[in-house]
Amino acid sequence: MTLVSPATRAWQAERGRLIGIAYRMLGDYGHAEDIVSEVAIEALQRERAERPDQDESRGDGPSAAGRVRSWPAWMTTVCVRRSIDRVRALAAMREDYIGPWLPEPVATSRLPEDAVADRELLSLALLHMAEQLAPEARAAIVLHRAFGMSAVEIAPILEKSPAAVRQLVSRGERRLRLADDPSVTRAADPAALGALLAAVEHGDISGVLALLSDDAILWNDGGGKVSAARNPIFGADRVRRFLVGVLQKATADPALPFSVQRLEVNGEPAIAFLRSGRTDVLALEFGADGLIHGLRQVCNPDKLAYVH
Repeated sequence: MTLVSPATRAWQAERGRLIGIAYRMLGDYGHAEDIVSEVAIEALQRERAERPDQDESRGDGPSAAGRVRSWPAWMTTVCVRRSIDRVRALAAMREDYIGPWLPEPVATSRLPEDAVADRELLSLALLHMAEQLAPEARAAIVLHRAFGMSAVEIAPILEKSPAAVRQLVSRGERRLRLADDPSVTRAADPAALGALLAAVEHGDISGVLALLSDDAILWNDGGGKVSAARNPIFGADRVRRFLVGVLQKATADPALPFSVQRLEVNGEPAIAFLRSGRTDVLALEFGADGLIHGLRQVCNPDKLAYVH
């Protein structure tokens, strides 16, 4: 019989939670899975390197005198630090990205249960907004808001004082508007979304347009792979014209089927446009007034591998 090592057993138990951390940090599910696999490899290497005669009672933090005392704590630290490094590397790459960059949508059913147990900071809207935060601030927000960790628990992970962590969280919440108005990124009401789907499918765009706020913004992520708006579209009138043009083009040829369906991605309902063998995902950000303030359309095929 093959015995499972403590590190392997801990990684198997913590994998879903670690993916939840890495995905919220990166907005890219493939990279998040890579990070968590790297954590497993590093854990096994660390376990092999440990000497069994070391005193586990010495030192502070998740490891003492080079010996890991808590594998979950150790893996969380490694996952966060690797995610911070990956965020910095990806930021440099995204400077050359064609058009707006949006997070990679993931079907809620594909996410590990531990990753969606608390849906805080999981929506495409908040993942997109979190891109404006520095990597360490993003890590502090993710650990505090989505995983309920205190500043004292986060401090050794980020190698900062608890006071500095509290400041990171406070500033991050203000940047994301979480502290001022948590309802600003409210998910679509199921009944309203159903009516919206029916209107789009039957070519009645007026139902969608009536829900746009005057300051609505649309981001269209094609990544240079498909035709898409290269810049955000600001204002209800411009968003209206863009959506009308897209739908007219999509339905112009009866030989090319066009349909819409409801999807559940990132813990929230979204709209999928199916046309010409491709699927686009549209996530809607509703404000407290019940109107659509943000529309995020992901049509880069490289980002749609996990939506079904």
